[in-house]
Amino acid sequence: MYFLGFDWNPEGTLFKLGFIQIKYYNLLWIAAFVVGWFIMKKIFENEKKSMEKLDSLFIYTVVSIMLGARLGHVFFYDWAYYKNHLAEILLPIRENANSSLFGLINGYEFTGFTGLASHGATIAAIIGVWLYTRKWKDIKILWLLDRLVVPSALGAAFVRFGNFFNSEINGRKVQESYFLATRFIRDSDDMPAYKAMALTKEPTENAAYKAIQHNQEFSNILEAIPYRHPAQLYEAFGYIIVFIILYQLYWKTSKKEKPGYLFGLFLALLFVVRFVVEFYKKSQGGFEDALGDVLTTGQWLSIPMIMVGLFFMFKPTLEEKY
Repeated sequence: MYFLGFDWNPEGTLFKLGFIQIKYYNLLWIAAFVVGWFIMKKIFENEKKSMEKLDSLFIYTVVSIMLGARLGHVFFYDWAYYKNHLAEILLPIRENANSSLFGLINGYEFTGFTGLASHGATIAAIIGVWLYTRKWKDIKILWLLDRLVVPSALGAAFVRFGNFFNSEINGRKVQESYFLATRFIRDSDDMPAYKAMALTKEPTENAAYKAIQHNQEFSNILEAIPYRHPAQLYEAFGYIIVFIILYQLYWKTSKKEKPGYLFGLFLALLFVVRFVVEFYKKSQGGFEDALGDVLTTGQWLSIPMIMVGLFFMFKPTLEEKY
């Protein structure tokens, strides 16, 4: 990393195995769940809960979070596209006239799930936990949410690091002199793949982006790409701080004994971070224009999350049945 302006141009794919692409983004999602499982294992052992219940919880959370994150992106941010491409909602493919899926289906390419929304993941995770507690009736929903939020905050940071590797959810333009100014060569707005290939005459997008970065012939194209805030990193480090706070409160204080407190603190802190970082992000679309472009879609969605969090933090102790 070079300070005072640096170029960011990773391919995003760690390796390919036939038609399967193993991306940094997907690996970081997997890492989030694996690390989360180990943290919850430590918590369950501390609370004298069985590993059978933890394994069941893992399945409920993985399915609900992945499904909710995907549907959240589809309906909150990009319904205008997906309403005409329904098959792409739950399949890791994208329409591309110049590609062939598995060498058999023309007009599509394998992309992995690159559109995921944290607000949708949060809502679905709560629903998943509620369904889980209906199966294991000795576990109360607020008791579980107060403990699940500890690894969830760290998992959210992993996902934002994945966004950084994907050069997505980039920040607003900034001067090169800013010490974290980042030129995202693969920014989908500043230099979409089709444009990079057309300008360089390279046969693949990776070759085109490398040529723009390293070939002096295309130095004028490189210079035209603006520097931006690495907003994903701001958000990731903010979430790490939230994780540290929750972790310390769980292990070092009695706050976990107040039903709903840690869950509420998680919602309040996480979405305050999200709200603030949105000021440094370029627009992600959604319904913000319909509300006067005062706040971004992410900020509008964060406000009710923060309010719910404050409710659980400051409401008198809830009854044990919750």
